[in-house]
Amino acid sequence: MKKLLLALFAFLLAMTPQAKSVDDAPLKLVQSVDLPNYSGDFDHFAVDLDGKRLFLAAEDHGTVEVFNLNSGTKMRTIEGFEAPHSFLFMPQADRLLVTDSGKGLSKILDANSFKVIKTVQITPGADSIGFDRGAHQLYIVTGGKDVQMDHSFLSIVDPVNGKHLGDIPFDANHVEAMAIEQSGQRLFINVTDQNHIAVVDKNKRQIIDRWPVNECQQNSPIALDEPNHRLFVVCRKPGMLVVFDTSTGKSVASLPAPERADDVAFDAQRHRVYITGGEGYIGVYQQKDADHYELISKVPSAVGAKTALLVPQLNRLYVAVSPGEGKVGAKVLTFQVE
Repeated sequence: MKKLLLALFAFLLAMTPQAKSVDDAPLKLVQSVDLPNYSGDFDHFAVDLDGKRLFLAAEDHGTVEVFNLNSGTKMRTIEGFEAPHSFLFMPQADRLLVTDSGKGLSKILDANSFKVIKTVQITPGADSIGFDRGAHQLYIVTGGKDVQMDHSFLSIVDPVNGKHLGDIPFDANHVEAMAIEQSGQRLFINVTDQNHIAVVDKNKRQIIDRWPVNECQQNSPIALDEPNHRLFVVCRKPGMLVVFDTSTGKSVASLPAPERADDVAFDAQRHRVYITGGEGYIGVYQQKDADHYELISKVPSAVGAKTALLVPQLNRLYVAVSPGEGKVGAKVLTFQVE
């Protein structure tokens, strides 16, 4: 009887899925850079591959931080902002556009001297961006509750010279991140206070459809798998990943996600989705096919690690750890994508 029980135990142990070792994890922490004396939140990143620089918006600190991509060390601090949020780095024009939700408005900088070349004259409250590479047009979310407005705009700008090309109005005070078709004519944007995705025709410059997010609330980060017609929408209440078919506007999958997420990235090479959440881990999801997804790992990060940038050329995921107002522990984490 004892031998039979031992044999049964061995069989069950062999059939039980084993936890992945650290070496098998899809993300491996390779660098952590402390940023002492920072409080509040960080926002988004941008990268200069040729110049080996990483830019980070220190939103509540009112600065832009510049890091060396190789060593991770901080190279310099750029001052003169109120609340920087997002970047567009333009290597051919040698320009860096920084969105700033403060009254000083967004600015275009010389990418070497960091001197202000142009102030972008659009509605205050500039935040999230999306870049249409074919049309060379930048879309910037403006207005909304952060500047005491009950409506918002999607402002269209020539990012090189800062010319304001037009606005798309939204009857909403909280409009968040967007994803843009580079081969098509649509733009998808989270209208957070109304719990839907607005579909914008870039040529007509108007909203042509609205897709409700029924599974969850506070839809904010967003990413696009354009070849497979899939849109990844992340909610904060509760933390959830919802996958939409952009051909039908219907959701095809939903999975639990990290709480307080502020970024989602789609890794086209590995068919993965990475979601950074403020509760202290990165959710890694495997795309089995366009309609089926699996949470394959919860990679430890840090409390407040909400924003991130995937750089496929380097197989790196950069994560900003926001310490929260009045607290310490700000960091930039670098993960190797395995």
